[in-house]
Amino acid sequence: MNDFLSIEKVSKHFGPLKAVDEVTLQISQGEIFSLLGPSGCGKTTLLKMLAGFEKPDEGRLILNGEEMTALPPERRPVNTVFQNYALFPHLSVWENIAFGLRIAGKAKGEIKEAVERMLGLIQLGDHARKRPAQLSGGQRQRVAIARALVNEPKVLLLDEPLAALDLKLRQHMLAELQSIHAQVGTTFIYVTHDQGEALSLSHRIAVMEAGRVSQVDSPRGLYEAPTTSFVAGFIGDANFLEATVEEPQSGGFVRVKMEGMDSPLVVGQAGLRVGDRVRVMIRPEKLHLTLERPLSHQRVNIAKTRIEEVTYFGPHMKLQTRSGGQRLHIQQSTREALLTVGTEAWMSFAPEAGRVVD
Repeated sequence: MNDFLSIEKVSKHFGPLKAVDEVTLQISQGEIFSLLGPSGCGKTTLLKMLAGFEKPDEGRLILNGEEMTALPPERRPVNTVFQNYALFPHLSVWENIAFGLRIAGKAKGEIKEAVERMLGLIQLGDHARKRPAQLSGGQRQRVAIARALVNEPKVLLLDEPLAALDLKLRQHMLAELQSIHAQVGTTFIYVTHDQGEALSLSHRIAVMEAGRVSQVDSPRGLYEAPTTSFVAGFIGDANFLEATVEEPQSGGFVRVKMEGMDSPLVVGQAGLRVGDRVRVMIRPEKLHLTLERPLSHQRVNIAKTRIEEVTYFGPHMKLQTRSGGQRLHIQQSTREALLTVGTEAWMSFAPEAGRVVD
């Protein structure tokens, strides 16, 4: 991967608050890179510094080998798509898309060709003469994206662009964004607090917490191998179990004693010492419940449990169970109809399903 956009030890203060705290990121050309985190984590402030709307107090921003830290927004080869679309209500779709090209002094023929190309890209050619008020939310968002892409920026910044849309329309627009990106190849930097959006759209994700980057990885890497409790809990559901290391095992595993459980369990993590206090993360769907005790060669980690709560979600159920002193959340197929409140069952999971996190 080439370092097309470099964010080097960038910080931003608002009075005593350090909104962005020495963030360093390397983003490749053509990548869809998401900044993901809760409100107040610094992701939008970082995006504003990339756009030129805020100036870093420390650090550098380098795009394609050229520093742009001090450049004003209009001199950066970067465009932004906002959550509220920011379309001109008195202009048609065609005129909204053409606006930036006209400001740049492009020739009429060049403008016409570029706008027609964008209308084809967003599949709104039949709506070219409509005003924004005559369009659906998804259509307005596509116009905003076309307007931002028409002058061929090197980077497209997207600031929670789907937040105002309903669930089905968000899902549709995610597919549209992937299709648009595949056709134009522009580097996308996507800001969101929605884990599902980031996981389904991104090549890589930076999870932010309190102004800092907690972890950068692929969607699968973040979900399967989080390094901290915050990342594990923010990217999907997770069980956290307190344990003590009993013995290192071969293959990068370790045997631990869980609080409140009679039998030791084997989980993934190398480099720990006997007696270390650790926190183990297990995803709810990685835990299996059966009425009969699994054979020992099928599941290394087995414990008795009792079902305390069952919540129906259509294709699956979420169950709360208790094993000794540990309360666990487990996701099971709805077909497991015998797993009802009060049932005694066996909980099991593979060693690689458990991971020690900070």
